[in-house]
Amino acid sequence: MPDIEVEVVFALPEKQSLKTLLVEAGATVAEVVAKSGLLEALPDDSLAEMTLGVWGREVEKNRTVKAGDRIEIYRPLQLDPREARRQLALRGRTMSKPDESLGERSRFWRISLTNSSTK
Repeated sequence: MPDIEVEVVFALPEKQSLKTLLVEAGATVAEVVAKSGLLEALPDDSLAEMTLGVWGREVEKNRTVKAGDRIEIYRPLQLDPREARRQLALRGRTMSKPDESLGERSRFWRISLTNSSTK
């Protein structure tokens, strides 16, 4: 079978990795991820616990890859977004409102302060 080109991507907050590979047609998503070598860079997580996707859509690990696929390794969420919003609401905050008790300031405050000092 002819070889096909695919990409495998994985991102941590401080580092992003992208590998382009030539794999045999008929290879599965899990086989391609294993061949990429990115599993060694994963922080204490195994492939069994990871969710995989192709172009932003979750796929099964046994899915056959196609030429041009971009296989994405998704990290587990540290906090469910709904739970994060609930916790913010309990403190009287929203996702866009800074928490001044934590020393956060509005970016608009910083902009107006910067503009007023240049006058």
